[in-house]
Amino acid sequence: MPIAPPFPAGRPTCFRSTVHGTIFAGRDQHIDAVRDGDMLQLIADPPVQSKPEVWVHLDSGDPIGHLPDEIGCWLWRWMLSGGVAEARVLRVGGADVPSWRRIVLEVVCRI
Repeated sequence: MPIAPPFPAGRPTCFRSTVHGTIFAGRDQHIDAVRDGDMLQLIADPPVQSKPEVWVHLDSGDPIGHLPDEIGCWLWRWMLSGGVAEARVLRVGGADVPSWRRIVLEVVCRI
């Protein structure tokens, strides 16, 4: 089993996060397929991006959004160096919930 890179000091290894950007580029069409308890994939942007993010994908590979910038800015670097983070859906809100609060995840970083 590969050894995880050093985890960023002062950052939580387990936390809750919303998923942002769900209404752009047709990603909202996938929200109805997401259920409480689903495991989702977290994928770090390649390093060539001007503003790298950590994206949230369905098992099918379809992206549904990204983690907030204040999380992505540190988690991206750790994941890119080999760290693994897992996401489980805690709650999916309906259309009456603002898009940036519709999906709430629990993220666990394997260290």
